Amino acid sequence: MDSRTVAANRGWQWIVEGFRMFRGQPLTWITMIIVMLLIWVVSAMIPLVGALAINLVSPVFFAGLMIGCRSADLGEEPAVSQLFGAFKTHAAPLVTVGGIYLAGNIVAVGVIFAVAGGSALPALMDKGADAETIRVAARSLMTGVAVGMAVFLPVLMAVWFAPLLIVFHNMPPLEAMKRSLAACWQNTLPFLVYGVIGVAMSIAAFLPLMLGFIVLLPVLVCSIYASYKDIFPAEGATPPAPNPLIS
Repeated sequence: MDSRTVAANRGWQWIVEGFRMFRGQPLTWITMIIVMLLIWVVSAMIPLVGALAINLVSPVFFAGLMIGCRSADLGEEPAVSQLFGAFKTHAAPLVTVGGIYLAGNIVAVGVIFAVAGGSALPALMDKGADAETIRVAARSLMTGVAVGMAVFLPVLMAVWFAPLLIVFHNMPPLEAMKRSLAACWQNTLPFLVYGVIGVAMSIAAFLPLMLGFIVLLPVLVCSIYASYKDIFPAEGATPPAPNPLIS
């Protein structure tokens, strides 16, 4: 199973394709995203355990969204129940991905504070700090964020395609993450285009009381599937794994 390198402008086409998929069943996609966000909010209200649990199972929910994308791609109607489809089929390997991703986040945050120093953020929040102190603190924090992002980016690349490779091809989690990292690395330019456009669209979505995210979030979800289909073309054409929740 080999990934391929695509042109830089494909980053924009993934978003276009994501919107096309969303436009086919907008209410279903919006409902799925709302359900996912509600699960996140409720989990966040549970001290410590809730935040840890939702981070671990997020790849399982994400895989469910990708099952819905596959259904839409095949001309079928995606269903909200597909959001939970991977729990019965691939929960363990997907939770493994979630654990590695969580560990990567913790390491990246630790690097940020280690490089920036523990006093940088308090100095920026101190209303009585002088201009020089603020300047030094801001520079230290920006350096820390830059180094932390450099650490976090490979982790993000490793999990980008991993849930799809696991749920559609029964690939072991570490192998799936390895393939995902390689595929993202060889497609740096289209992902750069995709990222810049995604950030610009996110800024625009904030303007009307954040209502733009009602459309943007499901479009971005569908665009991830589009990127998978584009970079793994042969695999993107194969039938989906059976969903035990859909008769």
